[in-house]
Amino acid sequence: MDVKLLTVVAALTVLIYAPSSQAKPISLVERCYCRSTVSSLPRSYIRELRFIHTPNCPFQVIAKLKSNKEVCVNPEIRWLQQYLKNAINKMKKSKQGI
Repeated sequence: MDVKLLTVVAALTVLIYAPSSQAKPISLVERCYCRSTVSSLPRSYIRELRFIHTPNCPFQVIAKLKSNKEVCVNPEIRWLQQYLKNAINKMKKSKQGI
């Protein structure tokens, strides 16, 4: 057999039988969850908050509403800023007590 043909066959065999990677493509890894945010959302509509911070995206806040819909909330909303400030102070106090 020709050396070039043997090389191509060997390369194809490696590609076919090599274990596939479970990693996500770079385009999905670097994509931010929140592309747009809502700025007016009453606290009473929210069931839970989730915070996401990734190297390639700004601080993101996802609110799960009582209707089970998820929306991205603008982290600059005044009540959210106060909520975060209170949570940080609570964490500091609990660490001081340890």
